[in-house]
Amino acid sequence: MLYRIRLHLARSQEFPNGSARHGYEILAPLDAAGHLDEHEWRRERERCTARRFWAGESDQIGQLRHSSGGRDGATWMIDYDIDASDDDERGYRLDRHVFAPGEYITLSDQQKAHTFRVAAVEPASEE
Repeated sequence: MLYRIRLHLARSQEFPNGSARHGYEILAPLDAAGHLDEHEWRRERERCTARRFWAGESDQIGQLRHSSGGRDGATWMIDYDIDASDDDERGYRLDRHVFAPGEYITLSDQQKAHTFRVAAVEPASEE
């Protein structure tokens, strides 16, 4: 089963209250504990997408990707262009994080790392 995971920018120096206008909506499989499920991702990889929404910018649509052999043995990332590697946004230890409302995760874009709060996790409707 795929879940729709909504992330909002967490509190930061630039956004002391966080921001619901900056974030991601990710479609991904989760296991019973709320972790990204690599086995299910392999079966559903083409449906596992991410939409980056950032106030004042156009939305970006990408694919949720998994690769083995990263610094900690595996890496989850958002890939906006399969033919380029300079557009990938990497997650920080996403394989270990629980995707549940109120939890925090970190994603790094080309400029810096941002912390996000999980705002919602809902079963995705069959599309």
